[in-house]
Amino acid sequence: MQDAADALGVTVDAVRSRVKRGTIAHEREGGRVYVLLGGDESHPGRDQYTDQGGDQDAGESEDRTAELIATLHEQLAAERQAHAEARRLLMAALERIPPQLEAPQEAAAEPTEDQQGRAEPRPDAPGAQEGVRRPWWRRMFGG
Repeated sequence: MQDAADALGVTVDAVRSRVKRGTIAHEREGGRVYVLLGGDESHPGRDQYTDQGGDQDAGESEDRTAELIATLHEQLAAERQAHAEARRLLMAALERIPPQLEAPQEAAAEPTEDQQGRAEPRPDAPGAQEGVRRPWWRRMFGG
């Protein structure tokens, strides 16, 4: 077991666990367990993380990065075009709104002729107010 662990670059317990799970080739003879190592099994964990053919991998990575950047540029251009179209449609719709439906630009500070003769009802004023009808909920519940 120790030799197999050294060859694989793992601990003895890791080799025992692999034998128990059946993930490593082994033989049992006379109460002993022999781990069978092929040429490709030595240091599998290390080979997995080492950079073999680094120039080739770096070239592929750069190609993938360049391809991703190009795709993102295309997507950004399409989104910008869609946003510009949406703004254009919104402006066209806003131009069709009739002026009388728009909110007044400034609130009138001085009362108009119609409003000068009319007094505002005051609910807190003492005494009864003539000509002003109370809301239904005040008539119903009092107040």
